[in-house]
Amino acid sequence: MYSHIRLLDELRNTEPSDFKNYLRMDSDTYKSLLELVRDKITKQDTFMRNAITAEERLTVTLRYLATGNSYEDLKFSTGISPQSLSKIIPETCQAIYESLKQDYLKVPSTEEEWKKIARQFKDVWQFENCLGAIDGKHVLIKKPAQSGSYYYNYKGTFSVVLFAIVNANYEFIYVHTGTNGRVSDGGILCETRIYKRLVTKTLEIPNPVQLPGMDDVVPYVFIGDEAFPLIPNLMKPYSQKHITHDEKIFNYRLSRARRVVENGFGILASRFRIFLQPIAIDVKNIDIVVLACCALHNFLRKLSKGKYITEVSIDREDMNNSTIIPGEWRQTGNLRGLEKTKITNATVSTKNVRDSYKRFYNSTGQVAFQEQMIS
Repeated sequence: MYSHIRLLDELRNTEPSDFKNYLRMDSDTYKSLLELVRDKITKQDTFMRNAITAEERLTVTLRYLATGNSYEDLKFSTGISPQSLSKIIPETCQAIYESLKQDYLKVPSTEEEWKKIARQFKDVWQFENCLGAIDGKHVLIKKPAQSGSYYYNYKGTFSVVLFAIVNANYEFIYVHTGTNGRVSDGGILCETRIYKRLVTKTLEIPNPVQLPGMDDVVPYVFIGDEAFPLIPNLMKPYSQKHITHDEKIFNYRLSRARRVVENGFGILASRFRIFLQPIAIDVKNIDIVVLACCALHNFLRKLSKGKYITEVSIDREDMNNSTIIPGEWRQTGNLRGLEKTKITNATVSTKNVRDSYKRFYNSTGQVAFQEQMIS
């Protein structure tokens, strides 16, 4: 039988680009991942039959994540029954996540680790004191039996919500999944553990600092879009209604830095196309599938560097024409955004924080190209 393992060997030896397309990683990266998870997914042979090997288990799982093909379809290329695949794939996703989370999907736990992220945002995106860009997306699922409208979202489909914080390098530094699809962007934030730690001041983020060249002392901040609440450690754009020039500058600078989270989600969905259609597996296994993909995204971003995310695959600015050139991931589709809800109950002190950042980006923190990008 010409199984997927024999096919993989053939591709490895003769068509390395097809190997990469088949599993979303090159042969060396695949070997590294296999060694990380091997002990967790190796099963013992019995007197009745030989166990499905660790290599077979990892390969079929990666192919499932790369394509979203059904278990029924995968049985023809793997020779593994759908019943076995329904156990193998979630188990292997669990092993992937457990093996990678400590080194590749770790929430910062010290002030210095948060400051490192902030330095990257300053160096790459010229945004001060930024701890990460946040957003949420719907992960479409097949309606679970007897779930009623629990997972029913505003677009008339069924979903769970993936909330994420992304660093300046398009890597996930925090993910939360499993909340039912009925919530809004602002609602999902309150469901997360990191928000609870933020409001209880146990997140170990740095203390407020003075903006360069100004007297204003401001907190370190996360950045989000219009749907999120404006709170001391979370900045969002000014309303477009009656917007001033200086507010436009702030909105542009925030949007420029926040683009990393939109592109992070886009790359995730374009590389792991399981996200581009409703996931038709037991709902109890969906969270671990999503978490495994997020961990793999970071793993590939670090190990494959420019091969996983290329210059043309992400949005980029054309300063000569004052335009944004869409990344290639936009051609393949993306995770669906959440319903936007207007949240306006910001305190005066929080609005003052945003105003301080606004003044900074219109004075000592300005960059040469910002005027042409808002014209």
